[in-house]
Amino acid sequence: MIHSMTGYGKSVLQLPTKKITIELKSLNSKNLDLNARMPSIYREKELYLRKLMAKELNRGKVDFSIYVETTAEDTSTKINTPVVKQYIEQLKNVINTGEETEYLKMAVRFPDALNTEREEIDESEWKQIEAEIKQAIKLINNYRLDEGKVLEQDFKKRVATINELLEKVIIMDPERVEGVRERLKKGVEELREKYDENRFEQELVYYIEKFDITEEKVRLKNHLEYFISALDSKDSNGKKLGFIGQEMGREINTIGSKSNYAPMQQLVVQMKDELEKIKEQLLNVL
Repeated sequence: MIHSMTGYGKSVLQLPTKKITIELKSLNSKNLDLNARMPSIYREKELYLRKLMAKELNRGKVDFSIYVETTAEDTSTKINTPVVKQYIEQLKNVINTGEETEYLKMAVRFPDALNTEREEIDESEWKQIEAEIKQAIKLINNYRLDEGKVLEQDFKKRVATINELLEKVIIMDPERVEGVRERLKKGVEELREKYDENRFEQELVYYIEKFDITEEKVRLKNHLEYFISALDSKDSNGKKLGFIGQEMGREINTIGSKSNYAPMQQLVVQMKDELEKIKEQLLNVL
């Protein structure tokens, strides 16, 4: 079962004093390209999260975000009471306003009047956050699976179309060979020269063998079957499917270059068109 690299997952955790939103978005990429955005308090967990994403998401351009919204009074900034009191006493000696609030307003603006304490991760809180991150990963993987099912149906449809066109090529091939034979014979006769019939037949066989597409037809048929079996395998492997697609393209191109027959070349053009659409979509497969 194939998975798309395009996906989205979101999970929300409501704590007593804050709401934490975890969001994951992914697009196609040759490797894992992870962009992580989170409050500084959680930065010490970034390496662990990167390893987790690499294991669970495998590939893709991934944007991972943790948003924290404070929903109750919760601050790490504290008044440095002794320092503020000293400022107030000094201000009273300099300015005699008699208004304590005025002294306080001025005192809290001075250096060291406020202390900002560095937050530490609460491990019990982190366990809840980690569970929500894993839930977001589960959601994005489900999204990728659903997108993969859509891609799979499209691939099967296009492979079936290429297979139908190949069958037409197989049916047309004897007609093509006879057409080449007649064109060559007519060309020689137009020269109005006598020629050795046996020698002509030998040269004709040699010429037609050069343009024989039997091997290409067989190999393309095998590649189409292999592609479908790879689609139905347990693991999603976009790179493997890409390699098979390249081999399919090689055989189609060779048939086109050897065909030397306009009706067959038209079928080849249609096969190339279907294959190009497959290759475009393969860029999104995990």
